[in-house]
Amino acid sequence: MKKFKKFYLEITSICNLACSFCPPTERVKQFISLEDFSKRLDEIKPYTDFIYLHVKGEPLLHPKIDQLLDLSHEKGFKVNITTNGTLINKNRHKLLNKPALRQMNFSLHSFDGHEGSKDKEGYVRSILAFIKEATTQSDLIVSLRLWNLTQDNKTNLEIERNRTILQIIEDEFNLDYQIEEKLTPGSGVKVAERVFINQDYEFKWPALHEEEDDGKGFCHGLRNQAGILANGVVIPCCLDGEGVVNLGNINDKPFSEIIEGERATNIVDGFSRRVAVEELCRKCGYRQRFGK
Repeated sequence: MKKFKKFYLEITSICNLACSFCPPTERVKQFISLEDFSKRLDEIKPYTDFIYLHVKGEPLLHPKIDQLLDLSHEKGFKVNITTNGTLINKNRHKLLNKPALRQMNFSLHSFDGHEGSKDKEGYVRSILAFIKEATTQSDLIVSLRLWNLTQDNKTNLEIERNRTILQIIEDEFNLDYQIEEKLTPGSGVKVAERVFINQDYEFKWPALHEEEDDGKGFCHGLRNQAGILANGVVIPCCLDGEGVVNLGNINDKPFSEIIEGERATNIVDGFSRRVAVEELCRKCGYRQRFGK
């Protein structure tokens, strides 16, 4: 039986921001019900121990995020949440001391990515206040993400935007160095116990309207990860935010059948031969990271 290191269980398709780097979903806006979430946990239990509560959408918008965490714990899962962090004050009481919660990733680049964002210092400090409280009370791991670099990364605007955020972090954790001195794209710097800051190039979602490459290469989709969108569509990886590579719907067929189905099998067999059999995969720049 396949065992996935990561399983993306989207709990909502709705986001409270409109970031320039993240195309809005064309899917129906919805929140997963507690009943459906519980059923999906039961179906994927033999396949993974770690779940991520997003593909698209902002997880902290879900009004019952605390109950979803409790259900996850009851069924033996460790949970990772990636959030833009704007709703952390509103939800802190729903997150603190939840034993299922293993890691939280805060996409700090969301602030500048969303037109109309206000009070950058207040935004960052509210996240850092939560982190200090949460890491004191639990073994929570935290990743602060600045995924907004360009390949030349020389523009004054970029440097200034990130410097403001990094300065606040340096002040809060009493660092005696400038974080940029230790950061390189794709790597992380430890700023406190179980707290890391990661910088990387701006993320680009694959899409069918993008240019197709030669289709050669490898990917870990359906090898170490898979996902289920809020509408029940099973996807091969977290980059298929629209369910283009629809492997089947969990509401119509058991996950065990879907993951062993023809389309899923063809994807895995294809990458074993270093060939992307799906059109979306041939238009995914992230695949190039794994070489040919």
